[in-house]
Amino acid sequence: MPARDSFHSVMRIGPVQICTHHDRTGRTAHAAVCTADRCGWSADYSSRTAAQLAARTHRCTVR
Repeated sequence: MPARDSFHSVMRIGPVQICTHHDRTGRTAHAAVCTADRCGWSADYSSRTAAQLAARTHRCTVR
């Protein structure tokens, strides 16, 4: 049985994608993930505004 796609409301700010999902307790959470090669940065936030701020201020350390 395939896994259910639980991410929705995906948007992109630079190399960072922000999406909405439900965490393991069932609450709505927002994930910010950098899609640049070899960066590996990601974080969960309780509000979409916080995820957008993190995406705007994220700087990849990989060059």
